[in-house]
Amino acid sequence: MKVLVLGAGQLARMMALAGAPLNIAISAFDVNSDAIVHPLTQQQLGSGLANAIAEADVITAEFEHIPLPILEQCQQSGKFLPGSDAIQAGGDRRLEKALLARCGVASASYQVINNQADFNQAISSLGLPLVFKSALAGYDGKGQWRLKDPAQTSAVWQQIADFLAADSKQAIVAEQFISFNRELSLVGVRAASGEVRVYPLTENHHVNGVLSVSLARPVNMQLQQQAEQMFAAIANGLNYVGVLAIEFFEVDGNLLVNEIAPRVHNSGHWTQQGADVCQFENHLRAVCGLPLGNTELLRPTLMVNILGEDTLPQAILSLAGLHIHWYGKEKRPGRKMGHINLSANSLAELKAHFAKLIDLLPVTAFPELEQMLGQISD
Repeated sequence: MKVLVLGAGQLARMMALAGAPLNIAISAFDVNSDAIVHPLTQQQLGSGLANAIAEADVITAEFEHIPLPILEQCQQSGKFLPGSDAIQAGGDRRLEKALLARCGVASASYQVINNQADFNQAISSLGLPLVFKSALAGYDGKGQWRLKDPAQTSAVWQQIADFLAADSKQAIVAEQFISFNRELSLVGVRAASGEVRVYPLTENHHVNGVLSVSLARPVNMQLQQQAEQMFAAIANGLNYVGVLAIEFFEVDGNLLVNEIAPRVHNSGHWTQQGADVCQFENHLRAVCGLPLGNTELLRPTLMVNILGEDTLPQAILSLAGLHIHWYGKEKRPGRKMGHINLSANSLAELKAHFAKLIDLLPVTAFPELEQMLGQISD
């Protein structure tokens, strides 16, 4: 089986690693350069989307922000899963919000902003504080503004106006600010038959808008059931095939969807060591028509993102239950260079291992880990 991945980054790389034992060959299409590359070596295998499609049995994607002509060409091939509609919904907050409403899934109240009249109406109807998010190409906290103080209204509007003027395709989605208890995510997989399997809810911690740590542990079943129902509603509404991630805010025992990601997801990297079948393999199983794998939590596991660093203290390799996953990227400040997975037989043991890991990592490169350690409790 040959699978083409739109995008040639770390998610395609990890799909290739997961697919090899199943004899699934992965190639990646770089949407910026038109090159077909090997996801691990980055060796160029050819060029041109038409050639890439012709060689593939199945086409999938590792990110949402794919040019529409590429999506349309892949959709027309009849090989593209989860399909153009799903990818576009994940890449455009206007479509995403409409999808959530159509599926009856709770999220923050919102209004689409195209001009100053819309901006003023959003403030009037939704009230302050508000979060303004770019409709397109926003990720890792980019393309967002907050308005809490009415005195800052003019300044925030000017920033948004400049942003809109730079791209006629852009819009802004204004959302009510949610005072939440925790940020959680659910990674699940749906087969073409409609079968759904989900991993346990994962607790996420962000630093400056970028995911720092994801923790998978035995979960509150009431929250898990809520999340699973929302996942099924969205996945069935899209007739989805593959892995889908949903980010939530927990507000006093209730979940609100923050956003969806129609692909394998950073907050699911822990599944490589914490689950029987990882998210990358399950995505390939789904899109290739193979039986879905077990998604149960085998042992408490956490993931630490490696941002802007291309080396780590060798001493961390001596820690029990630790695995490093490098992405083979050129070092840049803030860039996702790899991740660390840490597992243990119990939550108490995981906390102890995490404390040892924190002592070995440079605090300047891994800020706020001590605070996150303090939040791990039974």
